[in-house]
Amino acid sequence: MMINITGTGRALPENTVTNFDMAKLVETSDEWIRERTGIVERRISTGDTVASLSAKACELALEMAGKKAEDVDLIIVATCSPEMLLPCAACQVQGIIGAKNAVAFDLNAACSGFLFGLSTVYAYLQTGLYRNALVVGAEVLSKIIDWTDRSTCVLFGDGAGAAFVEACEETEEKAGIISISQGSDGARGMVLSCQERKLSNPYITEAIGEENNFVHMDGQEVYKFAVKQVPVCIQDALNKAGLTVEDIDHFVLHQANVRILEGVAKRLKVDVSKFPMNLNRVGNMSSATIPVLLDELNREGKLKKGEKIVLSGFGAGLTYGACVMIWN
Repeated sequence: MMINITGTGRALPENTVTNFDMAKLVETSDEWIRERTGIVERRISTGDTVASLSAKACELALEMAGKKAEDVDLIIVATCSPEMLLPCAACQVQGIIGAKNAVAFDLNAACSGFLFGLSTVYAYLQTGLYRNALVVGAEVLSKIIDWTDRSTCVLFGDGAGAAFVEACEETEEKAGIISISQGSDGARGMVLSCQERKLSNPYITEAIGEENNFVHMDGQEVYKFAVKQVPVCIQDALNKAGLTVEDIDHFVLHQANVRILEGVAKRLKVDVSKFPMNLNRVGNMSSATIPVLLDELNREGKLKKGEKIVLSGFGAGLTYGACVMIWN
């Protein structure tokens, strides 16, 4: 049984916010942001939601795959910034696109979310429980960012990417997902955090801590974690696939920071030209970065049949994952 991505799609808010726009909000500059992150502009929602962006991305993925919404068996939306706790974003997407036969639920692994969603779909399809699935990474991070904190507000953007994944009969030409590696380091998880609502009920006599529902990040610790752990995770996935870094045509990684991507490439001893990037145009969209970049590459014809690709995500949790696939 081969598990293939047969359709991709993406959706971004129309509103573009440049570094020069950011300099009007906080003490920063275009030069400062570019040098430290590689980001030039990002998309910020003025009304788009996780569900609405996800639905647009899913419709495009289905169109590419030649499928109808009624054909979908499973929908997983990976997000850490939904507008609603209930119903989940995936159920909202199901309703919007009319995927009446699908099972739908959300998954939160932050910036690794799309990879964890893809791994979950892979497991479902391998068992034969479902034949296909839509896996989505979608975020509207702008609502959980402190827009007075220049260390975080310049980094993030909003958007969604989706992939339609199918179980196919094996052929002589091997294709699809061939190995997966995942991990978590919860003991260090608080270096990147965002609180939910505080505990409040009739039995609480005093407030438990201050309410502060914005993203907080220790940038140095996140950098050290990513540059050290991601190459190890990628190498583990390559070992499982019986491949080496030299065999890989594209390393499609979470678009967090250009310095992290360059650091990972250096650790793997791979030319950074094999690491496609779009963070200069969209910023860090957490779980949405990998599927959005994947769709860009796919629609631009930069992914050729038979090419070997590594997908890798890393972020809050701390979570990390890698997937090796042969493009179909």
